[in-house]
Amino acid sequence: MVSNQAYLFLVFIVNGIVIGLLFDFFRIARKVFISNNMITYIEDILFWILTGGTVLYSIFVFNNGEIRLFMFLGILLGAFIYMVTLSSYIIKINVEIINYVKKILGIIFIPFKSVFKILRKIFFQPITFFLINIRKNFANFIIKSHKNLKTSKSRKNIVKN
Repeated sequence: MVSNQAYLFLVFIVNGIVIGLLFDFFRIARKVFISNNMITYIEDILFWILTGGTVLYSIFVFNNGEIRLFMFLGILLGAFIYMVTLSSYIIKINVEIINYVKKILGIIFIPFKSVFKILRKIFFQPITFFLINIRKNFANFIIKSHKNLKTSKSRKNIVKN
């Protein structure tokens, strides 16, 4: 019985370490990619859903759905051990790797960006110019039609009197 509880305690310490890793995953994403408040809220909700799912899965698989206080102490201890020992290194290394990959991808995509700018000047500027002129001419046509309609109504009123 005691060996089973010790095993469960170790399982939930590992569970706490996994939750710490998951937490750091979201912290890394926030450091590397700038996001607005709505994205942050969604990430927080996703974190808690994944954390809750992990804990519930472990409780059902390893302890047949029985909840014990030492399980939550194991999770807290595992998360604490992870945060104190590995978290800062994991974050620092992953942020550097992701920033390096972003730089490489930025360099790779420079020719594509140049080609896109050229294509945009060749294709999109004339279309935009054409559409803007159509819109202006249509607006002028509507304004002139409205003025002509008013003047024709006023002429009819003058003729009737």
